[in-house]
Parts: sequence; C-alpha cells; structure tokens
Amino acid sequence: MILDFKRNDDGLDKDVRRTEIRRLKAVLSAQQQEIRGAKLPVIVLVEGWDCAGKGNLIRELICEMDPRFFSVKSFGRTHEYDERYPFLKKFFEVVPESGKFLFMDTGWMEDVVGKYLRREIPAQEYDRRVASVNTFERQLRDNGYVVIKLFIHISRACQLERITALRENRDTQWRVSGDDLWQQQEYGQFLKAYDDFMEATTKISPWTVLDGEGRQKALYDALSAITGNVEAAIASGKYEGRPSGVKFPLLGGPSQKDADLTATIDPKKYDKKLRELQEKLAKLHNRIYRKKIPVVICYEGWDAAGKGGNIRRLTYPLDPRGFDVIPIASPTPAEKARHYLWRFWTKLPRSGHIAIFDRTWYGRVMVERIEGFCSENDWQRAYGEINEFEKELTDWGTVVLKFWIHIDPDTQLERFEARQNTPEKQWKITDEDWRNRDKWPQYEQAVEDMLQKTSTEYAPWHIIESVDKKYARIRTLQIVTDALEKAVDENVVRGMKSRRVEKNS
Repeated sequence: MILDFKRNDDGLDKDVRRTEIRRLKAVLSAQQQEIRGAKLPVIVLVEGWDCAGKGNLIRELICEMDPRFFSVKSFGRTHEYDERYPFLKKFFEVVPESGKFLFMDTGWMEDVVGKYLRREIPAQEYDRRVASVNTFERQLRDNGYVVIKLFIHISRACQLERITALRENRDTQWRVSGDDLWQQQEYGQFLKAYDDFMEATTKISPWTVLDGEGRQKALYDALSAITGNVEAAIASGKYEGRPSGVKFPLLGGPSQKDADLTATIDPKKYDKKLRELQEKLAKLHNRIYRKKIPVVICYEGWDAAGKGGNIRRLTYPLDPRGFDVIPIASPTPAEKARHYLWRFWTKLPRSGHIAIFDRTWYGRVMVERIEGFCSENDWQRAYGEINEFEKELTDWGTVVLKFWIHIDPDTQLERFEARQNTPEKQWKITDEDWRNRDKWPQYEQAVEDMLQKTSTEYAPWHIIESVDKKYARIRTLQIVTDALEKAVDENVVRGMKSRRVEKNS
C-alpha cells in the first residue's frame, strides 16, 4: 500500500534541515536556467488531502524561482462548461512550453477520484480515465516532458485538527468546503481510492509521498524530489520515447491504389442532390446539438484537390454558432515549444458542436516526416499517439470523420497552372506547392503509410476521389450525414437502455 501512513524521521536536525532547504531552493532556481538551455518542459503535480498544505508547499517551492519561466495552475471541481469537453483537455491545455516549469495544485488524480467517489462517473468510466491518464503521462514523457508527481499525506486526526482550526477563525472559515468535511467523514474510503489510483498510475511517472504533518520535512522532501529529477533529466538530455507497441483495431486500408479517379456525377443531378444532403445535414446539426454529440471532421489531401470548396458546401447549411473551421498552417513558436498535439487539443469542440480541421495532426507523419521537421523516431511513434488521441475522442462520444481528398499528378498540374494564370486565384499557389509537387512519390508513400496505420474501427479514413469536384462534395456530404444519423440513433438507444437500468435499480 503506497499510502500506508507511518510517520518517519530523516534524522536531520531542524537547523540543518532549514539550511538544506535554503540550499535546495537555490539549486532549483539555478536549474531553471539549465532547463531553459536544455529546452526541457517540467510539470510538477501536487496532489494530496484537503487541508494538507498543497498551496503552502507550492508557494515555498517557487519563492526563489524566476516568475517569468514558471506558471501555477489550480484545478478545483470541474465546472459544467468543462464537462462538455474530453476529460484530458483542460490538462493538455496548460502543458508548459519547452524550458519552463508548470506547478499544478491538484490535477488529474483528484479529478478522477473525486468524480468517482461522488458517483459522477461509473466504475467503467473510472477505469477508462485511469488508462487515459497512463497514456497521457507516457505521451508527455515520450515527447520530452519531465513529470514529477507529489502527494501530501496526513492522518485523519491531523486533517480534523486543521479543519477545526480553520473553521474557528472567521477569516479562514471560507476555506473549509462541504467537500472537505465529506472527505474527513469518509477518510477511509478516500484513503483506499487514492491508494488504488496511485498504484495504477505509478509505472510511467512514480509518485513521491510527502509527510504533510511536518511541513518543513515535506518541503525538504519535495525539493529533493524535484531537484533530483530535474538534475537527472538535464544529465540525460531530452527523453525520446519509442513506439508504444499498443495494438489498435486497424482496418488495413483504404489504399490510394483502389481509388477510382474516374468517378463522376451527372451535372444535371448535382444541384438536386446537393440541396437534399444539405437540408438533411441542417436538420441533423440541430439534433446533434440537442443531444450534445461532438463532431470532429478532418480534411487532408493533395494540394489543389478541392478541400476548400468541399468544406464550403459542407458548412453552408450549418448554423454558424455551432461549428468552427480550423485552418492548420505551420506551427507558431509557442506551438513548436509544446507537445505537437497541444494545438489540436486546445481547439476541440464542446459537446453538440462541430470542428472542421483543414489540415490536421497528420502533418506529423507527412510534412514533418518528409521535410525533416521531426526525427524518424518522432513520426514513427506518432501513428500510435494519434490512434490514442482519436480513441480518447471517440470514447468521449465524438464522431470522428477523416477525409483524404484525392487526385492524380496530372490533375494537380492542370489546377496549379490554372491558378497561376488566373489573377484572382494566384494567392492559392505558392513556391512551396511546387516544391511539394516535386516530392509527389515521397508524399504518396507517406499517405499510404498513414492510411494503413491510422484507419481504425473507431476513426476510419475515407478516400474522396476529387478529379470531379462535384462528385467529391456529394460523396463527402453523404458520408457525413450517414455518420451523424447513425450517431443520433445510437444516442437514442443508449438513452433508452440507461433509463431502463435506472428504473430497474
């Protein structure tokens, strides 16, 4: 049992410990500059019992540090607004830039355990979130983050003593919440839940348990743990993980070789079919909003394949308050300095809304791979990380649709030349487009690898033949409306089953 509470003495004289604390604070301050030079991001997660002193500990840890290069984030009970996003989004949003520290006053541990004990999530969802935490921590580690997890432990008697002292002072009464009192009453239940969570999440980033009944000792142990981990990270350099080896339900396709680029639609039928599908999509948009079903639509494809026109026809019938089109360009300096999935986690839609990505996280295994913007190990590992990311979305209830808009080299050349020769379209063609065209075989292989390694049962790829742009638009709209209709129907069935369970219980 990790939290088998036993007071222990490290044998240090109080004056010696104070001297060591001052020394370790100076070490931590100096390490800030080394971390900046090594471009290592550091996350210090401070969890613990209510009234254990998490805020005081963080204040002491940062008091000698340069405030320009660290941030502190506090996570209380999740607000209803946050519940409309995937569980991990709020934690991914705050990950620090390379070379900076993040101190977290509670985080994913309290979020998961608290919701489970309050019966806001069932056991099955608890297990899923524990697995998500392990994946999250592994992805952070594999992408160079140093994650240090501290838990401040106090006995039930000590907690009661501190709660009583706070409540007896009019200036501090407000600091004792109903949750604090409930935790004190159910101390044994919380003890087991915390211990179980720590046991299940200690493999990737181990926990350091601090004896919170001696504040100076807890501070000394925390500083020792942080400076020791940071020193080891600086000595070994940025950690670069390997592909996890996790198996996913891959579909083994589709393949560009099987695409029928001669596919076309009768121009006389196009307008009618377009109106029918757009009217259907407009109705489905209202239904997914009412049922709070989130939707993520991903567009990738060859330059000049027709993504923009396809997206316009898709969004035309949608309520503009319920969707966002997110164009993805080269990452900004702030985006480059974080986990490559960070800029996508921060743009996810809340439940009932649609996010349409024009270019996506698949740039990691295409442009970044071919142009050498990341290491081979980075893009090889990314297939699994992307599959995990999309599984997190679909487990949350998201409809994930992925389209590869496909043309052949001759069609692309024809469209490039048309753009170049049409003044009002010249902005669409750049030197980079021509350079990418010269690497068609390399991109073709990268696309094929992407389709084979990331088309899963829960987030399959759809190749949209776009030599005939009108055919491509109709096919995309048909796939989207079919998928949303299925999601609405499944949502209704789940609701009926849930009501039956509640009635029987």
